[in-house]
Amino acid sequence: MKYCKQCLQPDTRPNTQFLPEGICPACEYYSRLKNVDWQERYEILQDVLAARPRRSDQEFDCIIGVSGGKDSMRQALWVRDNLGLKPLLACLTYPPEQVTERGVDNISNLIELGFDMVMSAPAPGTWRKLMRESFLRFTNWAKSTELALFSSVPQLAIRYRIPLILWGENPGLQLGDLKTLGKTGYDGNNLRYMNTLSGGAADWMMEAGATNTELLPYRYPAPEAFEEHDLQIIYLGWFLGDWSLVNNGMYSAGRGLKVRSDTVDNTGDLRGVTSLDEDWVTLNQMIKYYKFGFGRVTDYVNEEIRLGRLKREDGIRLVEKYDDACSPEYIAKFCDYIEISVDAFWDQVHRSLNKNLFELHSDGTITRKFEVGVGL
Repeated sequence: MKYCKQCLQPDTRPNTQFLPEGICPACEYYSRLKNVDWQERYEILQDVLAARPRRSDQEFDCIIGVSGGKDSMRQALWVRDNLGLKPLLACLTYPPEQVTERGVDNISNLIELGFDMVMSAPAPGTWRKLMRESFLRFTNWAKSTELALFSSVPQLAIRYRIPLILWGENPGLQLGDLKTLGKTGYDGNNLRYMNTLSGGAADWMMEAGATNTELLPYRYPAPEAFEEHDLQIIYLGWFLGDWSLVNNGMYSAGRGLKVRSDTVDNTGDLRGVTSLDEDWVTLNQMIKYYKFGFGRVTDYVNEEIRLGRLKREDGIRLVEKYDDACSPEYIAKFCDYIEISVDAFWDQVHRSLNKNLFELHSDGTITRKFEVGVGL
């Protein structure tokens, strides 16, 4: 395990590859932003949009996936108020046991701000069954739900005959998931190859007892479907010079976004603005840490380091303290939902522990073998 020489990105992130000089792809991308003419990029966006005019039978200019969080709220407002477009917002809803009141309020706030929204809701029984199977097979409860989440937007774009999908950040440039890189910095049609979506609605879902009909919400449209319906995903983050986790959070909070009130010790959410519609993602961030050696806090501080707002040594202290943060209450509620015991939860996590990076002790405690910022 090696760290980027500039930030705290480890080379264990899936689908990443450091430059020969030891710099991660995201830091290399950010280093080039200081020379960007943002007005020129805005004009490029105008040209791209002009090349895809609304058809006479098309009520909306574009479709935007929203969760009620900071990024989607900023996208929706910026597209409408700065670009003058009429977007249709698409939201995949979680079952009542998972969604937070905060998340519901944030979606309601978007509607009250004047947006049209379409909601999709996969069958709750299938959702629960696949979530349980995802956790027990892969120690990743979101392996199925993220398929539904990412698939819902292009599915609805096809259903409503809206060929333009506007997305947020480019995970290839801004996170380092290189398989998602497209023909340009704003081309998002390779989003299907991101680590989250790799493998698609695979055989394991059928083995779990799901039928083809039940799996429809979990199937990302094939490249042929994109071509048939002339679908294009455009990353808005490529055009916005101030796009960042903190900036988007501040922008959206000033327009009614409800943020977390829980402590950093329970969530690892340094600013209280991520994954606001549900709390169980905190479990997956902790598990990601035990699998790959980095979690939510690492992603936070990396961006702040690249933006020059945090020193690397200060980031190290935050990562050391909070990167494995997760409230026992969240774990207990999740276990109750998928009907396993908390002990069974930890047995599963321990089986997936990266033994090259961590040591599991007889009392169940876990200690890291690597030094944050240095590696192994």
